[in-house]
Amino acid sequence: MSIFVGSGVALVTPFDENNQVNYKKLGELLEYHVENKTDAIVISGTTGEASTMTESERLNVIKFTVDKIAKRIPVIAGTGSNSTEIAVEFSKKVEVLGVDGLLVVTPYYNKGNERGIYGHYKEIAESVELPIILYNVPGRTGVNLSVSLVKELAKFKNIVAIKEASGNISYAAEIARQVPELDIYSGNDDMTVPILSLGGKGVISVSANIIPEVIHNMVMSFLNGDSKEACRLQLGYNELSNGMFIETNPVPVKEAMNYLGYEVGGCRLPLGEMYQENIEKLHSIIDRHEVKKWK
Repeated sequence: MSIFVGSGVALVTPFDENNQVNYKKLGELLEYHVENKTDAIVISGTTGEASTMTESERLNVIKFTVDKIAKRIPVIAGTGSNSTEIAVEFSKKVEVLGVDGLLVVTPYYNKGNERGIYGHYKEIAESVELPIILYNVPGRTGVNLSVSLVKELAKFKNIVAIKEASGNISYAAEIARQVPELDIYSGNDDMTVPILSLGGKGVISVSANIIPEVIHNMVMSFLNGDSKEACRLQLGYNELSNGMFIETNPVPVKEAMNYLGYEVGGCRLPLGEMYQENIEKLHSIIDRHEVKKWK
Protein backbone atom coordinates (compact mmCIF):
# COMPACT_ATOMS: atom_id res chain seq x y z
CA MET A 1 0.00 0.00 0.00
CA SER A 2 1.24 3.50 -0.86
CA ILE A 3 2.21 5.89 1.93
CA PHE A 4 0.06 8.46 0.17
CA VAL A 5 -1.46 9.20 -3.21
CA GLY A 6 -1.77 12.78 -4.46
CA SER A 7 -0.05 15.96 -3.33
CA GLY A 8 2.39 15.93 -0.44
CA VAL A 9 3.44 19.43 0.55
CA ALA A 10 7.14 19.98 1.22
CA LEU A 11 6.23 22.26 4.10
CA VAL A 12 8.26 25.32 5.04
CA THR A 13 9.25 25.82 8.67
CA PRO A 14 7.86 29.20 9.78
CA PHE A 15 10.19 31.32 11.87
CA ASP A 16 9.41 34.31 14.10
CA GLU A 17 11.21 37.66 14.21
CA ASN A 18 13.99 36.03 16.27
CA ASN A 19 14.44 33.24 13.70
CA GLN A 20 12.98 30.67 16.09
CA VAL A 21 10.31 28.16 15.08
CA ASN A 22 6.89 29.82 15.09
CA TYR A 23 4.69 27.00 16.38
CA LYS A 24 1.50 29.04 16.31
CA LYS A 25 1.99 29.68 12.60
CA LEU A 26 3.04 26.07 11.99
CA GLY A 27 -0.24 24.93 13.51
CA GLU A 28 -2.16 27.32 11.26
CA LEU A 29 -0.32 26.06 8.17
CA LEU A 30 -1.07 22.44 9.03
CA GLU A 31 -4.79 23.16 9.44
CA TYR A 32 -4.75 25.12 6.18
CA HIS A 33 -3.36 22.14 4.30
CA VAL A 34 -5.90 19.74 5.73
CA GLU A 35 -8.67 22.15 4.74
CA ASN A 36 -7.27 22.68 1.22
CA LYS A 37 -6.95 19.06 0.07
CA THR A 38 -3.24 18.42 0.65
CA ASP A 39 -2.84 14.65 0.82
CA ALA A 40 0.28 14.39 3.00
CA ILE A 41 2.61 16.60 5.04
CA VAL A 42 6.35 16.28 4.41
CA ILE A 43 8.07 17.93 7.35
CA SER A 44 11.72 18.59 8.16
CA GLY A 45 12.92 18.31 4.58
CA THR A 46 14.90 20.59 2.28
CA THR A 47 12.08 23.12 2.03
CA GLY A 48 11.70 22.96 5.81
CA GLU A 49 15.34 24.04 6.27
CA ALA A 50 16.16 20.93 8.27
CA SER A 51 19.87 21.36 7.56
CA THR A 52 19.99 24.57 9.63
CA MET A 53 17.96 23.22 12.55
CA THR A 54 19.24 21.44 15.64
CA GLU A 55 18.21 17.86 16.30
CA SER A 56 15.95 18.94 19.15
CA GLU A 57 14.27 21.55 16.95
CA ARG A 58 13.60 18.98 14.25
CA LEU A 59 12.21 16.46 16.71
CA ASN A 60 9.98 19.09 18.29
CA VAL A 61 8.68 20.24 14.90
CA ILE A 62 7.98 16.66 13.83
CA LYS A 63 6.20 15.81 17.10
CA PHE A 64 4.14 19.00 16.93
CA THR A 65 3.11 18.14 13.37
CA VAL A 66 2.17 14.56 14.22
CA ASP A 67 0.09 15.71 17.20
CA LYS A 68 -1.62 18.51 15.27
CA ILE A 69 -2.46 16.39 12.21
CA ALA A 70 -3.70 13.56 14.45
CA LYS A 71 -3.75 10.95 11.64
CA ARG A 72 -6.07 12.98 9.40
CA ILE A 73 -3.50 12.72 6.59
CA PRO A 74 -0.07 11.03 6.51
CA VAL A 75 2.97 12.79 7.97
CA ILE A 76 6.35 11.98 6.42
CA ALA A 77 9.51 13.20 8.11
CA GLY A 78 12.87 13.93 6.52
CA THR A 79 15.60 12.07 8.41
CA GLY A 80 18.49 12.04 5.95
CA SER A 81 22.08 12.95 6.75
CA ASN A 82 25.51 12.61 5.17
CA SER A 83 26.46 10.59 8.26
CA THR A 84 24.98 7.10 8.32
CA GLU A 85 25.21 6.87 12.10
CA ILE A 86 23.37 10.17 12.56
CA ALA A 87 20.70 9.21 10.01
CA VAL A 88 20.11 5.85 11.74
CA GLU A 89 19.85 7.33 15.23
CA PHE A 90 17.64 10.20 14.12
CA SER A 91 15.34 7.89 12.14
CA LYS A 92 14.90 5.73 15.25
CA LYS A 93 14.02 8.76 17.36
CA VAL A 94 11.51 9.96 14.77
CA GLU A 95 9.87 6.54 14.43
CA VAL A 96 8.57 6.63 18.01
CA LEU A 97 6.90 10.01 17.38
CA GLY A 98 4.20 8.42 15.23
CA VAL A 99 5.03 9.54 11.71
CA ASP A 100 3.73 7.51 8.78
CA GLY A 101 6.96 7.34 6.79
CA LEU A 102 10.50 8.63 6.37
CA LEU A 103 11.99 10.62 3.49
CA VAL A 104 15.70 9.82 3.29
CA VAL A 105 17.86 11.87 0.96
CA THR A 106 21.01 10.39 -0.55
CA PRO A 107 24.08 11.16 1.59
CA TYR A 108 25.40 14.49 0.33
CA TYR A 109 28.88 16.04 0.08
CA ASN A 110 30.71 12.77 0.87
CA LYS A 111 29.86 11.53 -2.65
CA GLY A 112 29.65 7.96 -1.46
CA ASN A 113 30.35 5.16 -3.90
CA GLU A 114 27.64 2.60 -4.70
CA ARG A 115 28.68 0.15 -2.00
CA GLY A 116 28.75 2.95 0.55
CA ILE A 117 25.34 4.33 -0.43
CA TYR A 118 23.87 0.83 -0.40
CA GLY A 119 25.29 0.33 3.10
CA HIS A 120 23.92 3.69 4.19
CA TYR A 121 20.35 2.85 3.22
CA LYS A 122 20.69 -0.75 4.43
CA GLU A 123 21.57 0.38 7.95
CA ILE A 124 18.69 2.86 8.03
CA ALA A 125 16.16 0.39 6.62
CA GLU A 126 17.19 -2.30 9.10
CA SER A 127 16.99 0.08 12.06
CA VAL A 128 13.31 1.06 11.64
CA GLU A 129 10.01 -0.55 10.68
CA LEU A 130 8.59 2.55 8.99
CA PRO A 131 8.19 2.77 5.22
CA ILE A 132 11.02 4.72 3.58
CA ILE A 133 10.98 7.00 0.54
CA LEU A 134 14.36 7.29 -1.17
CA TYR A 135 15.11 10.87 -2.23
CA ASN A 136 17.17 11.34 -5.39
CA VAL A 137 18.12 14.99 -5.96
CA PRO A 138 21.59 15.08 -7.56
CA GLY A 139 21.41 18.83 -8.22
CA ARG A 140 21.68 19.42 -4.48
CA THR A 141 23.58 16.38 -3.27
CA GLY A 142 26.12 15.67 -6.00
CA VAL A 143 24.98 12.02 -6.01
CA ASN A 144 22.63 10.24 -8.42
CA LEU A 145 21.20 6.85 -7.50
CA SER A 146 21.83 4.45 -10.36
CA VAL A 147 18.89 2.37 -11.55
CA SER A 148 20.73 -0.81 -10.58
CA LEU A 149 21.28 0.52 -7.05
CA VAL A 150 17.62 1.52 -6.72
CA LYS A 151 16.72 -2.00 -7.82
CA GLU A 152 18.86 -3.47 -5.05
CA LEU A 153 17.50 -1.08 -2.42
CA ALA A 154 13.92 -1.95 -3.36
CA LYS A 155 14.56 -5.47 -2.01
CA PHE A 156 14.32 -4.08 1.53
CA LYS A 157 10.71 -4.58 2.58
CA ASN A 158 10.34 -1.07 4.00
CA ILE A 159 11.97 0.85 1.12
CA VAL A 160 8.74 1.42 -0.76
CA ALA A 161 9.07 4.58 -2.85
CA ILE A 162 11.36 7.15 -4.43
CA LYS A 163 11.05 10.91 -4.64
CA GLU A 164 12.57 11.54 -8.06
CA ALA A 165 14.04 15.01 -8.49
CA SER A 166 16.81 14.49 -11.03
CA GLY A 167 14.83 16.24 -13.76
CA ASN A 168 15.66 13.36 -16.09
CA ILE A 169 12.45 11.82 -17.41
CA SER A 170 14.37 8.98 -19.11
CA TYR A 171 15.85 8.01 -15.75
CA ALA A 172 12.40 8.10 -14.15
CA ALA A 173 11.06 5.91 -16.95
CA GLU A 174 13.79 3.34 -16.30
CA ILE A 175 12.94 3.29 -12.58
CA ALA A 176 9.30 2.72 -13.50
CA ARG A 177 10.25 -0.06 -15.94
CA GLN A 178 12.90 -1.87 -13.93
CA VAL A 179 11.67 -1.28 -10.37
CA PRO A 180 7.86 -1.35 -10.68
CA GLU A 181 7.46 -2.33 -7.03
CA LEU A 182 8.57 1.18 -5.97
CA ASP A 183 6.06 4.02 -5.89
CA ILE A 184 7.39 7.12 -7.65
CA TYR A 185 6.69 10.67 -6.47
CA SER A 186 7.75 13.61 -8.57
CA GLY A 187 10.23 15.83 -6.76
CA ASN A 188 9.85 18.57 -9.38
CA ASP A 189 6.56 20.44 -9.63
CA ASP A 190 6.96 21.00 -13.36
CA MET A 191 7.25 17.25 -14.00
CA THR A 192 4.25 16.05 -12.00
CA VAL A 193 2.08 14.95 -14.92
CA PRO A 194 4.98 13.35 -16.83
CA ILE A 195 5.83 11.29 -13.73
CA LEU A 196 2.16 10.35 -13.28
CA SER A 197 2.08 9.19 -16.90
CA LEU A 198 4.81 6.67 -16.00
CA GLY A 199 2.70 5.29 -13.16
CA GLY A 200 3.71 7.76 -10.45
CA LYS A 201 1.57 8.13 -7.33
CA GLY A 202 1.88 11.88 -6.86
CA VAL A 203 4.22 14.73 -6.07
CA ILE A 204 6.11 16.13 -3.10
CA SER A 205 5.53 19.75 -3.93
CA VAL A 206 7.03 23.11 -3.04
CA SER A 207 4.28 24.99 -4.91
CA ALA A 208 1.66 23.29 -2.75
CA ASN A 209 2.69 25.69 0.02
CA ILE A 210 0.70 28.39 -1.83
CA ILE A 211 -1.55 26.49 -4.28
CA PRO A 212 -2.40 23.29 -2.39
CA GLU A 213 -5.76 22.67 -4.02
CA VAL A 214 -4.37 23.17 -7.53
CA ILE A 215 -1.63 20.59 -7.00
CA HIS A 216 -4.08 18.12 -5.46
CA ASN A 217 -6.51 18.60 -8.34
CA MET A 218 -3.73 18.17 -10.91
CA VAL A 219 -2.77 14.78 -9.53
CA MET A 220 -6.30 13.55 -8.91
CA SER A 221 -7.51 14.67 -12.31
CA PHE A 222 -4.86 12.52 -13.95
CA LEU A 223 -5.41 9.53 -11.69
CA ASN A 224 -9.17 9.75 -12.27
CA GLY A 225 -8.71 9.64 -16.03
CA ASP A 226 -8.95 13.33 -16.91
CA SER A 227 -5.48 13.77 -18.39
CA LYS A 228 -6.60 16.84 -20.34
CA GLU A 229 -7.46 18.74 -17.14
CA ALA A 230 -4.27 17.56 -15.45
CA CYS A 231 -2.25 18.80 -18.41
CA ARG A 232 -4.08 22.13 -18.37
CA LEU A 233 -3.18 22.66 -14.72
CA GLN A 234 0.41 21.49 -15.24
CA LEU A 235 1.07 23.86 -18.13
CA GLY A 236 -0.99 26.66 -16.65
CA TYR A 237 0.96 26.71 -13.40
CA ASN A 238 4.46 25.80 -14.58
CA GLU A 239 5.54 29.44 -14.61
CA LEU A 240 4.47 29.82 -11.00
CA SER A 241 6.06 26.53 -9.94
CA ASN A 242 9.32 27.45 -11.65
CA GLY A 243 9.19 30.83 -9.93
CA MET A 244 9.62 28.98 -6.63
CA PHE A 245 13.15 28.16 -7.83
CA ILE A 246 14.17 31.56 -9.19
CA GLU A 247 16.72 31.44 -6.36
CA THR A 248 17.64 28.59 -4.02
CA ASN A 249 14.66 26.82 -2.45
CA PRO A 250 13.09 27.68 0.01
CA VAL A 251 14.02 31.36 -0.29
CA PRO A 252 11.49 32.15 -3.07
CA VAL A 253 8.59 30.16 -1.62
CA LYS A 254 8.96 31.91 1.73
CA GLU A 255 9.09 35.26 -0.06
CA ALA A 256 5.96 34.27 -1.99
CA MET A 257 4.18 33.23 1.18
CA ASN A 258 5.06 36.45 2.97
CA TYR A 259 3.91 38.46 -0.06
CA LEU A 260 0.59 36.61 0.16
CA GLY A 261 0.24 37.34 3.88
CA TYR A 262 1.25 33.99 5.40
CA GLU A 263 3.89 35.64 7.66
CA VAL A 264 6.28 32.66 7.78
CA GLY A 265 9.42 34.70 8.40
CA GLY A 266 12.71 34.53 6.57
CA CYS A 267 15.29 31.80 6.06
CA ARG A 268 18.24 30.94 8.23
CA LEU A 269 21.74 31.59 6.96
CA PRO A 270 23.41 30.62 4.72
CA LEU A 271 20.16 31.26 2.84
CA GLY A 272 19.92 35.03 2.46
CA GLU A 273 17.28 37.42 1.19
CA MET A 274 16.39 37.46 -2.50
CA TYR A 275 17.77 40.05 -4.89
CA GLN A 276 15.28 42.86 -5.47
CA GLU A 277 14.97 42.18 -9.20
CA ASN A 278 14.02 38.57 -8.45
CA ILE A 279 11.55 39.67 -5.78
CA GLU A 280 9.83 41.90 -8.31
CA LYS A 281 9.81 39.12 -10.89
CA LEU A 282 8.34 36.65 -8.41
CA HIS A 283 5.65 39.07 -7.25
CA SER A 284 4.71 39.70 -10.88
CA ILE A 285 4.32 35.97 -11.52
CA ILE A 286 2.15 35.57 -8.42
CA ASP A 287 -0.04 38.50 -9.46
CA ARG A 288 -0.48 37.13 -12.98
CA HIS A 289 -1.69 33.82 -11.59
CA GLU A 290 -4.02 35.54 -9.10
CA VAL A 291 -2.85 33.29 -6.29
CA LYS A 292 -5.22 33.31 -3.34
CA LYS A 293 -3.93 35.31 -0.38
CA TRP A 294 -3.66 33.92 3.12
CA LYS A 295 -7.09 33.55 4.67
